[in-house]
Amino acid sequence: MNVFIWTAKINRKKVAAVFAAAVVLCASAFAVAARAGQEASAPAAASPKGIKTEEDRVAYLQEWGWQVGPEAVMVEELQMPKEFDESYTEYLALQSGQGFDLTKYAGKRVKRYTYEVMNYPTGEEGVIAHLILYKNTVIGGEVMGSSFLHGLAMPE
Repeated sequence: MNVFIWTAKINRKKVAAVFAAAVVLCASAFAVAARAGQEASAPAAASPKGIKTEEDRVAYLQEWGWQVGPEAVMVEELQMPKEFDESYTEYLALQSGQGFDLTKYAGKRVKRYTYEVMNYPTGEEGVIAHLILYKNTVIGGEVMGSSFLHGLAMPE
């Protein structure tokens, strides 16, 4: 499997707009998943602090029950919005339900790591897991497929 990491300097406003669009897309997918009755809860053992390396990120996802590739398929540096308007309500609720408070990172630059999930319970392919980190701490994350978005917990 080839992994490509692309880094580019771009306008902060453009990054914020892309991040906002991604959050709106994720929020829409979350709404679909919520209607399907999927919920997420954090495992007691998964500590979001001290996540410094690729191995740490993979191990963190494994604590949630996910088998992922050994390397992120995408790494993005994003600017969190300075203010979260109502378009973020469902996404913030998803993160809050897992114990993450993205509002504490308003205006901060974060990194989002994307991993291919290889053991989704339905066998669906193309499922990815996102981890959002600020410095060495996971501050958010989700698992998404073509028709769903939910927290990091493995669905029943």
